[in-house]
Amino acid sequence: MPRENAKCPHCGALERHRFAWLYFTRQTDLFDGRPKQVLHVAPERPFEPRFRKRLGPGYLTADLLDPRAMVKMDITRIAYPDQAFDVVCCNHVLEHVPDDRRALEELHRVLKDGGWAILNVPITAEATYEDASIVDPLERVKAFGQKDHVRRYGPDFVDRLRAARFNVKVATVADLHPEAERLRMGLNAASGEIFLCTKTLPLKT
Repeated sequence: MPRENAKCPHCGALERHRFAWLYFTRQTDLFDGRPKQVLHVAPERPFEPRFRKRLGPGYLTADLLDPRAMVKMDITRIAYPDQAFDVVCCNHVLEHVPDDRRALEELHRVLKDGGWAILNVPITAEATYEDASIVDPLERVKAFGQKDHVRRYGPDFVDRLRAARFNVKVATVADLHPEAERLRMGLNAASGEIFLCTKTLPLKT
């Protein structure tokens, strides 16, 4: 069912997009003006033109199916070398990927030491639930909420991120913004969580 005040009438951003934009601008160095190689998987329409304008030639969009993306990419087999990107943005993608653990390993591989990634997914279960035998679209809707989803994530999603060797910090709207601002921007539980994943610099020997 449609949610009241969910979609911005100007740019089409939903709650999760507005929350993420505030996080990018206030809690990261994404727009500090220094050159960066940024991989944006399945680029969201509210973000893409703004990222392209502010990040310049280091900005790369990728998608397996969407022809709008700059390159075609299967994130379980990324055709870029180790440590190719300073930043990776991959939002609401992993719930569509059958082998999400392989995808996380690949995202970790192409991220530079000391780099960071935003790897957000919808948290819709008490614990992650998946069943590879469910392939019928209607049955997937019943089990996972959408015909193209292959699992429901729970808070234990953090464990998968850490298993892929990421350091993880989880942020919610309540952590970042006063109530008045949350109300003005229509931020609520539907904004979800932000999973900031960093890749540790190797120890000096």
